[in-house]
Amino acid sequence: MSRRALQVLTGILALVPILTGLVGMMGLDDPLYVAAALPRDATLDSNLRFYAGIWCGLGLGALWLIPRIEAETKVFRLLWLMIFIGGLGRLVSLSLVGLPFLPFVGFTVLEVIGAPLFVWWQSQIARLPLEEADKFKSK
Repeated sequence: MSRRALQVLTGILALVPILTGLVGMMGLDDPLYVAAALPRDATLDSNLRFYAGIWCGLGLGALWLIPRIEAETKVFRLLWLMIFIGGLGRLVSLSLVGLPFLPFVGFTVLEVIGAPLFVWWQSQIARLPLEEADKFKSK
């Protein structure tokens, strides 16, 4: 689990909020919401677009820190904290409203369990000199 592996996986995962955020900027015309046949409501549309923009920005923030991933501990933790809190929101929804589409259950697992693991992984890489961080393997 080297620095390079953390960078690559962070880059791949950053594409998810960027791409889904861009699609989400369609508001109620997002294919996911069109399929749900939600009522046309300006407030709901506005909020969907706003949160999609924040989501997209989170992905862009993750891309920004990749070259210095071992040194950007505060930013890395902040991004994953936001994802973790979002996952807690999904857990509340799951318990109060029910199961969403299956992929969203997987997102919840990544957000609630994966976030602390990514923070731990980055902390291990951040403690090592750069040349060792590229060779670091988890036991």
